[in-house]
Amino acid sequence: MDFRRLPKAQIHDHLDGGVRVDTILELADEYGYPDLPASTTGGLTEWFNQGRSGSLEHYLEAFTHTVAVMRTQDGIRRIAYEAGMDLAADGVVYAEIRFGPSLHMIHGLAREAAIEAVLDGLATAQRETGIVLYAIASALRQGTDSLEVVRAAIPYLDRGLVAFDLAGPEAGFPTDDHLPACRLAREAGLGLTIHAGEADAASSIWRAVARCGATRIGHGVRIADETDFDGREITNLAPLARRVRDHRIPLEVAITSNLNTSAFPSVEEHPFGALYRSGFNVSINTDNRLMSGITLSDEYELASTTFDLGPEDLSEITINALEAGFGDWPTRRRLMDDVVRPAYASVASSQAAISEST
Repeated sequence: MDFRRLPKAQIHDHLDGGVRVDTILELADEYGYPDLPASTTGGLTEWFNQGRSGSLEHYLEAFTHTVAVMRTQDGIRRIAYEAGMDLAADGVVYAEIRFGPSLHMIHGLAREAAIEAVLDGLATAQRETGIVLYAIASALRQGTDSLEVVRAAIPYLDRGLVAFDLAGPEAGFPTDDHLPACRLAREAGLGLTIHAGEADAASSIWRAVARCGATRIGHGVRIADETDFDGREITNLAPLARRVRDHRIPLEVAITSNLNTSAFPSVEEHPFGALYRSGFNVSINTDNRLMSGITLSDEYELASTTFDLGPEDLSEITINALEAGFGDWPTRRRLMDDVVRPAYASVASSQAAISEST
């Protein structure tokens, strides 16, 4: 399969985790930022690849430098535009890109200014390529301003900002600390997705759902701990795992990112394939394209090769992402019916014809 040509959808991609290296170098020079760990494209690309970071906390340290060059509306607008263009060039037809408005306040920007810059950049990329793009406003679990982030996001509901997210380190920072923000987001009509079950126990997934009202979970792969997972198949689901599966709670899985943060020791031991075969509502996502050194096509190929997923499986997983999306439903349904299903059916038919001929 030519994975770049396949229509793909993703619902978990961080803007500050997917900045072009050349853009980082140019903006650092423009703003006089002196602390980049390398001064060449090759050297900086190698440094940003967090394949050996070893933990979520170390993995997150790389964001210091991308946030450092996201300090003006023009810079943020450019980065959002380039993210949309890169995704479109990779065959992505639908994406929700998340970012932390508060992170840019250290450079003097209001949250609203950062939001407007992101939405403007995404809108331009969408006009030029036809990709469907939406934004998600994130707050950090270790912070105290989640309510302010939601308040800043609400006025942009009709301009392409569709959801609120809690991100950052999980252990020691329970979602319960942000109940007022989660409640306000739901009441205002924002979608709600929460990082959980990546570096913390599986119980954090249900706390995000039951206590905070999340309708999607970022990562969520620790749900496999609530099953008998032998490294290939899942059996004997505990009550928590059954609820997540049977309630069809979308899990925004990012395989390479999970390996980078040592959530699992090897790709062969990652539960994505077993979760999919057991009926869990999983999708394929990049998380941070820069830090993991990947594209969504890379992730689709990795999942297909490692877990023996054919075009019918990848079609279903792509549909999972579109159905779980927070964007305009008629648009998502059109992409499912007119773009995704026909493309994967064509690939499956071609493969069948080749198999018969041999």
